[in-house]
Amino acid sequence: MESPTIVESRSPIRLGFVPLNDCAPVAVAHELGLFKSYGLNVRLSRQPGWATVRDMLSYGELDAAQSIAGLAFYLALGLNKMRREIAVPLVLSAHGNAITLSRELPPESIRRGEGLAAHLSHRWRKNRPFTLAAAHRFSSHHLLLHAWLRRHGVQPGRDAEIVFLPPPLMPRNLAAGHIDGYCVGEPWNSESILGGQGWCPATSAELATGHPEKVLLVTGEFAGDSREECVALGAALLHACRMCQDPAFRNELITILAKPAYTGCSPTTLRNSLGPVFDSGRGNIDASDFHLFFGGDLNCPTADKASWFLSGMRGAGLLPETTAAPLTRLYRQDLYRASEKILLPA
Repeated sequence: MESPTIVESRSPIRLGFVPLNDCAPVAVAHELGLFKSYGLNVRLSRQPGWATVRDMLSYGELDAAQSIAGLAFYLALGLNKMRREIAVPLVLSAHGNAITLSRELPPESIRRGEGLAAHLSHRWRKNRPFTLAAAHRFSSHHLLLHAWLRRHGVQPGRDAEIVFLPPPLMPRNLAAGHIDGYCVGEPWNSESILGGQGWCPATSAELATGHPEKVLLVTGEFAGDSREECVALGAALLHACRMCQDPAFRNELITILAKPAYTGCSPTTLRNSLGPVFDSGRGNIDASDFHLFFGGDLNCPTADKASWFLSGMRGAGLLPETTAAPLTRLYRQDLYRASEKILLPA
């Protein structure tokens, strides 16, 4: 492997993230000095949710961000007239999400979702629609919710209402009875489950095995005018992804994520989904693949990964069937391969 080039970066690189377990590569790279090892000066910018990340990228307040992949299409296609040149040089993680339902919906009746339609038809007594939350209209959480509901005979928009909330606000809205469930990244499922307010009928690893989750999203200006910095940033985060996947690093990872600067959640809550066992509120299940950060071609921004989102967005009615996205301009394997070349040995 080549040694990382020490770049004369404009100071600093503005990198956004949202407090979730899968901000782990960003947190680890910062806390362990990996950005500096790759010659970078990075300033982290914690954001409450994906709408804020979208706006700050769109208006040039961030150079890069840990992001839901759907924002790349949202900005590149100019949906809602917010067009922005954008690039994905790295996939940061796969899986990491789950569906959580209120304890008012009995696990023995709902099971993994098979009993949901009957429950809503015969036992729903609230004077409002059955309401679920997702993190963003163009998030994998929304796509997973749509697919899960339709699989079990529940039609979104007719039998269930989907609203959008920042991830950290979902547990308190569930506890307050404002929503009946949600799909979100960890640790916000475990927060409700271990607190006794919710239970999990399915994880995203079960719903869509191998699905890509968070990506590194960079502005077109950063990818073009600051290409060396972009490549070094990808390498530093890929290095962190490799560390996050190592079971021997798990305790240190939990300590980092528990810091107030990141999730601020208890180590017990974080450990629930980071494995090896996940308490789903209806029994313990294997959590060895709940979060995936590194391995095989997981981190490579391939057209197949982009197509998974495009297909899901069409299935959820978010894009017309005829919509085409410039996949090779969005998912930049050239930048990823350049980052691989300067990745330091483990």
